[in-house]
Parts: sequence; structure tokens; C-alpha cells
Amino acid sequence: MLVLFETPGGFALFKVLDEGKLSKVEDLWKEFSNADSARKLVKLKAFNKFENTSEALEAVTKLIDSTPSKGLRKFLRAHCDGESLAVADSKLGNAIKDKLKIDCVHNNAVMELMRGLRSQLTELISGLPSQDLAPMSLGLSHSLSRYKLKFSPDKVDTMIIQAIGLLDDLDKELNTYAMRIREWYGWHFPELAKIVQDNILYAKTVKLMGSRDNAAKLDFSEILPEEVETELKEAAMISMGTEVNDVDLSNIRELCDQVLSLAEYRAQLYDYLKSRMNTIAPNLTALVGELVGARLIAHGGSLLNLAKQPGSTVQILGAEKALFRALKTKHATPKYGLLYHASLVGQAAPKMKGKISRSLAAKAALAIRCDALGDSQDNSMGLENRAKLEARLRNLEGRELGRSAGSTKGKPKIEAYDKDRKKGTGALLTAAKGYNPSADSVLAENAVETSTKKRSVETEKPVEEVPVTDKKKEKKKKKKTLVDEATLTNDMNYDSQAVEDAAKKEKKKKKKQKAETDEMQNDSKSTDAVERKKKRKHAEEGEAEMPSKKEKKKNKRSDD
Repeated sequence: MLVLFETPGGFALFKVLDEGKLSKVEDLWKEFSNADSARKLVKLKAFNKFENTSEALEAVTKLIDSTPSKGLRKFLRAHCDGESLAVADSKLGNAIKDKLKIDCVHNNAVMELMRGLRSQLTELISGLPSQDLAPMSLGLSHSLSRYKLKFSPDKVDTMIIQAIGLLDDLDKELNTYAMRIREWYGWHFPELAKIVQDNILYAKTVKLMGSRDNAAKLDFSEILPEEVETELKEAAMISMGTEVNDVDLSNIRELCDQVLSLAEYRAQLYDYLKSRMNTIAPNLTALVGELVGARLIAHGGSLLNLAKQPGSTVQILGAEKALFRALKTKHATPKYGLLYHASLVGQAAPKMKGKISRSLAAKAALAIRCDALGDSQDNSMGLENRAKLEARLRNLEGRELGRSAGSTKGKPKIEAYDKDRKKGTGALLTAAKGYNPSADSVLAENAVETSTKKRSVETEKPVEEVPVTDKKKEKKKKKKTLVDEATLTNDMNYDSQAVEDAAKKEKKKKKKQKAETDEMQNDSKSTDAVERKKKRKHAEEGEAEMPSKKEKKKNKRSDD
């Protein structure tokens, strides 16, 4: 049986001299207690040396994936002739068995044998001293770790993730500390909170002033502008706050020192984050800024994971809750997440924020891929894309202005052609048309005409105008007046008939209601009469029973 052993210098193939000792796994370590006993159990058969570091790195990466490299396959074909092979990885043994048709063994005895070979490796392999083996293994491990990262040592994005997380924590702590100072010192000088709005300036003034009685003596020109300083001194003279001991003021000043130190460290951390972002992701920083870019990387997990995401995912990173809520309730999905805080989206109008965020996400996805997988270290791509996005934003805003200035579709209104209008001026060639009073319509005449049209069955055909005499005209006028009067009388008759019909219907309804009420009263009376009859019967039966009881009592007395 042969044993395959991997070393930093190459692959070693050992021959097991006494396979019977492998059955005793518990006592196998005794065989490797010294070099002489180890040489009696195993013997070096062949050794395949790596020519350079790249070959060693390729072989090791293949072994990590449990696949044999090209050099290992040639080595095993040359030296394994019909013998079984002991391997440390079962998956590697299966791959060798499938590709090279060599029987592979992996069990507890093989693992114990590997442990023994590792302990006596320098004695079993001649020409491989321990002084050379240690630097070889160290160099191979370093190259393997760099290959796994697929980045240069400068491009480690974990520093960015930790820095942006710490920056957010510092902001929260600064806000809580500043509110505590305002609440604590507000008992002594409550008017100062409205005069000085900034938290850092508030802490500096409290630290410098101490008690409000010292405000008139001190000079705040280095901290506050002149107007605020005068207002502060005037308010200190007429303050409504309570008196505070020196011990309390000392504690408040210590808290102010903490706030100021945290603010200084926060500024230092922001500068560090800015430099790291310009080194690791220069194109993304040019597009969206340091803070938004760092938050995107932290949300994605790493720069490489973020590079695998499409632009649509980058657009809504940070708005996952809103996205799934919208999908669940079947509402509109969010248009932006962390990208909302980018300067380009902030410059856009509310209607244009969705379009700009979509374009920005597409360009940001390209910039992230260029930073993660590209070789260039400059931000030329990010600056170029930012200029394009700014031009698109101006174009959208100009289109919106054109739409508001013109018609609803964004085009200017086209006036109708008038032949009477001059080309150059707005004057008319002909006189303007006068007012036509005959075009006005009267409500009553229109109503009469519509009623006549509804009543008439035959349609009148238009008659050509023929010159007639005055008598004929008068006759036609009389006929028209007669027809109008007849239609009006017919309308009146129809209206009177409708009123009479409505009155008759109301009378019928009243009669029906009276009949129903009479029936209900009769029913109630009949029920009352029946109940009275029943009561009378019961009373008569009771009277009949009473004398019979009296007779029984008399009979009993007579018997006695």
C-alpha cells in the first residue's frame, strides 16, 4: 500500500513496509517515536517537487476543492501500478478513483499514519530540513490567503464596515450625551438651550462659563458670534434657573469634556473613513459619497458581495422591510433605500427622485464592479458617470419646465390659421365681427320648442324660401301662434291629468291603510272577547266547586 502525503515543497509517496501493524491503530504512534522505527514501517518511494510558487498555489487550491491537479495525476500514473493508495481526504480519494482508476483508502489507521509521517517528515525525506520547510509553508499560506481574498492587502473592506458602524454608534452616543447636558444644565440656566442650538458649541460654552453668574465677566468671542454672546449675557442676568453647587458644576464640566473628546474622535474617524473609501472604492465614492458608499458596502457584507448584485438590488438596499410590506399588501414598491441620502438624489425634484435613483443605482453597480474587480486605482469612471447623471438631471428638469410652459404634452400650443390676420402684426385686414343678439336663446322658447318636437309625430321637411306677399306672411304667423297656443294648452291638460292621477293614488293608499288598521283593531277586540269568555267559564266552574266542598264538610260533621 502507498501513502500520498502533501508537503509545501511537493507531493511525497511513501511505501508501507509492514501493513500488519496498521491493524493496531492504538499502538501505531509508538512506531513513529523515533526515526529508526519509522523507517522500518514506511519508506519514501517517490517525490514530486514544485518548480515555483504558482505551481504550488495551483496544486494547493485544487486540493482544497478535493480535485487532483495535472501534476499530481501524472505523478500517480507513473508510480501507482496496481497498488492501493492511502489519502487524507475521502473526497480527493473518490476523485482519484474516478479519474485514474486507483483504489483509495481512508480510515482511522490512515489518519494515524499521516500524523506519524508529519512528525518524522524531515527524517524520512532527505534534502528537506526543518529550516527550509518552515519558511516554505509560511510563504505558501500567505500566497493562498491572498488568492482567496482576490484583493491586494490595501483593499480590505472590513475596515470600512467597522469604521462606518463605529461612526453611527458615535453619533448616537453624542446625541444622548448632549441631550443629557442640556437637561442637566437646564435646571441652572434654561434659557441657554434656545440661545445656543448646536450641541458642541453648547458643551463648550457650559465648560467655559460654569455658573451663569460668570457670564458677564467672560469672553465668548472664540466660541460664539457677537450677537449670540450679547443675548447670552442678557439672558444670564434675568435667568429663572435654580442655584447649583460647585460639585454639580464639576460633574457637568466632566460630561462636557467627554462630549468634546467624542466629537474630536468622530472627526478623526470620518477622515480615516474618507481616506479608506478613496483607496478601496474610488469610483463609488465619486458617485455617491463616502458615507453612502460605506453604508452600501456594510449592508452588502463586502465589496465583492456588493459587486455581485444588480442595479435594481443596489437601488433598494436598506428598504427591505418596505419592499416586502409592499409586495405583501400589493402596493407600490419603494424607489430608493440608502441611495436616498446621495447628493444627486437630494438635488432632484420630488417627482424626479425615482428616475434619478434608478439611473444612479445602475451607474453605482458598474462603479462597484470596477472597484472590486478592476485593476485601475483612479476614480475617472466615477467622475465621468457623475457628470452624465448631472446632465440627465438637468435634462429632466428642463423637460419639466418645457412641459409647464407649453401644453400638457410638453409641446407649445399651435394657433389656428386666420386668413383675416396679418402676418407681421396682430391687426385684422377686415373689421371685427359685431355682436349678434339673435344668437341668444330664451329658456321658455327652448322649452316650448322641445315639447312640440316630442309631441309631434310627423317630421317636417325643410321648405325652400320663396318670395311671398304680405298677406301670406300674416297667415303663416297666425297659424304659428295658433299651433303654439294649442301645444301650451295640451301641456297644461297633461299636467292637470298627472296631478289628478297622483291624488287618486294617494287616496287609494290611505284607504288601504285605514282598512289594515281596522282589521288590526277588530282582531284585538276579538281576542279580548275570547279572553273574557274564558275568565267567565273559570269563575263559574270555581263557584260550582265551592258548594260541593261545603256539602262534604256538612256530611262529615253529621257522621260525627
